[in-house]
Amino acid sequence: MIDCEKILAIADRELSGTDMFTVSCKCSPMNEVELLIDSDTHVTIESCVELSRKIEAEFDREVEDFSLTVASAGIGSELQNIRQYRKLVGSSIEVLLFSGVKILAKLDAVSDEGITISYEEKQTVEGKKRKVLVNVERTYRFEEIKYTKEYLDFK
Repeated sequence: MIDCEKILAIADRELSGTDMFTVSCKCSPMNEVELLIDSDTHVTIESCVELSRKIEAEFDREVEDFSLTVASAGIGSELQNIRQYRKLVGSSIEVLLFSGVKILAKLDAVSDEGITISYEEKQTVEGKKRKVLVNVERTYRFEEIKYTKEYLDFK
């Protein structure tokens, strides 16, 4: 079976010095390998093809046959890397907490421990009959977050 750690090491070596980075690598028992990469700017098809060729050159298909797919982490896919979070500071995100609460918010800051987001929420304000929209800023630790995705509003 193909070793994902070896593929990640090769990919990290090949991507060093660029604005691209590895996100994840999955290997199936049938030797189907999927390597996801991302970038601080954008990932081109040519970049994926070039990386795929460089990785395949490191393996001998006579010894072990495998299928390799190198792809960009898609829009709407879950963020898995702190660098992906940092790339989205100032953007809209969707956060699902382990408590079951889903929040659409703006990502304000990222630290090694978690994220700070801001969003509008209806709250009761003293002296008002109805709830009013209040800007709320909250910080969540990564341990509290089930997933985070980039949120695209098509309105």
